Amino acid sequence: MKLARAIHLDDSDRNVFFSPARTGEWCLSGGFEFSDWSDADLEGKARQAFANGWLGLETFGRVTFVAVTPIEEAEFGQLVDRLAQHFVDMYGAPSVDAARGVAEEELRYMADLCEEHPENTLMAVQRELTEEGVREGFRTIAAPDAELDIVAVHGDQY
Repeated sequence: MKLARAIHLDDSDRNVFFSPARTGEWCLSGGFEFSDWSDADLEGKARQAFANGWLGLETFGRVTFVAVTPIEEAEFGQLVDRLAQHFVDMYGAPSVDAARGVAEEELRYMADLCEEHPENTLMAVQRELTEEGVREGFRTIAAPDAELDIVAVHGDQY
């Protein structure tokens, strides 16, 4: 199974999101956060989070890019529990047990997005508000095969 981890290509996420995700934390789309938003909510850093932020599952901060990575089933289960607790804490779900099904559905959706892509593929999300609600689109950037000559300097050993 595959999921996605936050990756930072530069420091810009610290400037554009209220709360940036930590490098390496597991992520999902997190579009549910915006389900009741309107155009009036889309200002400043909130607009950036809406427009192209993935949701980190440790900090519940946002990140611009994620990388496809394998995940163990046991760790996936821990993420389900963590997200279910987040639904209780932030959205008023009546209990972790009641929220677990929705949390698993969100994570399975993310796993399905990642499954078709090779490891280390970068992904970006784009959202827009429509009359029907939030519409999400996803882009991928394939990780090029690195050649050793690009990252290593060769020399003679004495």
